[in-house]
Amino acid sequence: MTTTTRRRRPSRRAALYATLIIGAAMSVFPYWLIVSTALKPRGELFEAAPWAPPSSPTLENLGALLSSDFAQSILNTLIFVTVLTVGQLIFTTLAAYAFARLDFRGRNALFWLYLATLMVPNVVTLIPLFLIMRELDLVNSWYGLVAPYVFGTPYGIFLMRQFFRSIPREIEEAARVDGAGHLTILWRIILPLSRPILATLAIVTVISSWNNFLWPLIITSSADTRVITVAIAALRSEIGIDYTRMMAGSLLTLLPMLLVFVFFQRYIVRSVALTGLK
Repeated sequence: MTTTTRRRRPSRRAALYATLIIGAAMSVFPYWLIVSTALKPRGELFEAAPWAPPSSPTLENLGALLSSDFAQSILNTLIFVTVLTVGQLIFTTLAAYAFARLDFRGRNALFWLYLATLMVPNVVTLIPLFLIMRELDLVNSWYGLVAPYVFGTPYGIFLMRQFFRSIPREIEEAARVDGAGHLTILWRIILPLSRPILATLAIVTVISSWNNFLWPLIITSSADTRVITVAIAALRSEIGIDYTRMMAGSLLTLLPMLLVFVFFQRYIVRSVALTGLK
């Protein structure tokens, strides 16, 4: 190893660490801005730099939101997320088992046709979905809010199907010899072996449902069905934007997702890894 190469290594390492530190700072800065702004009194926001910490932190903004209709939006979001998660687990499991284990004509073609809908942006289907809900008189209702997602998604079915196909068929064949049917095999054999992927699907569904904004914005119009993401957008008034109140709402939205990530990050990483299974 030459002297020149030895000198280059520390400089490259220093440049790498500097790049990583800058990237980490850029990633953390928006979250710091949310927390800092949410804890500032209204008059202090424009008196100093936006990124400066609050001189006198206050929970007034959070308390004002929790004592308003925003608290109802949090409850609505919890109901929305729970219904979608339970529905996804039930219907996605049934569909994935059919695609993975049942033999019927056109199974693979139907599966790949259904999976191809992942290539279609969600915004393309928003207007047709809204027209369907309007004809069914489901606009501004809980049924219209959850209907497009509660019966499963292509991503969830693909994720579960790939895992089901990795379970040895010998286990299923042994159960058939004992007289077990499809529902018995699914309930007593497949599902106990699929607890990790079920947890992964639940976590992914919770995160995506909690952050869903565009469809709830279009299909709902009253506080009774308004979710938290739409409630944050509704904090804008005709006079202007109350940034401290809006950042307080963002903080209330962010905290549950941070807790989910901290406690269930291995399942989130697993969902990315399992998507590549053959």
